[in-house]
Amino acid sequence: MSLRVAIQMDPIHAINITGDSSFALLLEAQARGHELFYYTPEKLFMASSSIMAQMQPLQVRDVKGDHFTLGAPALQDVASMDVVLLRQDPPFDLAYITSTHLLERVHPKTLVVNDPASVRNAPEKLFVMDFPELMPKTLVSRDRESIEAFRKSYGDVVMKPLYGNGGAAVFKVSQRDPNFGSLFDLFSSIYREPWVIQQFLPAVSVGDKRIILVDGVAMGAVNRVPQGDDIRSNMVRGGAATATDLTAREQEICATIGPQLQARGLIFTGIDVIDSRLTEINVTSPTGLRVIKRLGGPDLAVALWDAIERKIRT
Repeated sequence: MSLRVAIQMDPIHAINITGDSSFALLLEAQARGHELFYYTPEKLFMASSSIMAQMQPLQVRDVKGDHFTLGAPALQDVASMDVVLLRQDPPFDLAYITSTHLLERVHPKTLVVNDPASVRNAPEKLFVMDFPELMPKTLVSRDRESIEAFRKSYGDVVMKPLYGNGGAAVFKVSQRDPNFGSLFDLFSSIYREPWVIQQFLPAVSVGDKRIILVDGVAMGAVNRVPQGDDIRSNMVRGGAATATDLTAREQEICATIGPQLQARGLIFTGIDVIDSRLTEINVTSPTGLRVIKRLGGPDLAVALWDAIERKIRT
């Protein structure tokens, strides 16, 4: 099976191929003989009823500093592709949402991974709230009174933007923190939407586990350990990656959410688990493929392309 595969992503020259999951997917697609096309989100547009993009043929190689070659740009009908990988990073803003509306017009005849309507309708810090029994206590609010009551009930909390990513603007706030008032004012001035207030889990110091699910099935994981006095375990923030296996409780979490992921067409999902509690379901541009393989785990780009090709065949 040879497929025409387009990837909608951030500028390819700027990625760090050592840990970039989009790059892992491109390498595996090319190894299977698929024809690759590249474009950035601003190159996607609608002309009458057609969804078009200025695309460039793409070749990739696993060589730092020389990891891609692009051909001449040409206007392509997105519907002429077999697969579109929706892989630009957040912020999950109106530009991101608009691209999901456009790609929804070609899906599923052209398979978009992940399903653009589900990406739009399952924001990672809200979709997870469908499973409160699996989570630490969590509040989504910008109302000071409700936040104060939550802190009074649950003690130390983490405050973070509802549509944030990569650990940006994540704060631990103690029950009697003198900085809370200033932090509340800062969040209120920056973010128009509510933000997430979540019970702090001290066990984050020993790891925040990223688990990759392929079409709703857990396939691999990496444990990310915060460094120094930082509570954030994101590898982009300096978190140290270590090999790990799934506990029985983590397998139970994956089995609980898996059918929902399958039903929503979320083929590539990364969930975050701290101390056996689910904290996020990442559906926009999940990461972790290359580090899991580097630590001796499976090559999940293979599993993902197997799943994509099964969808195409059926």
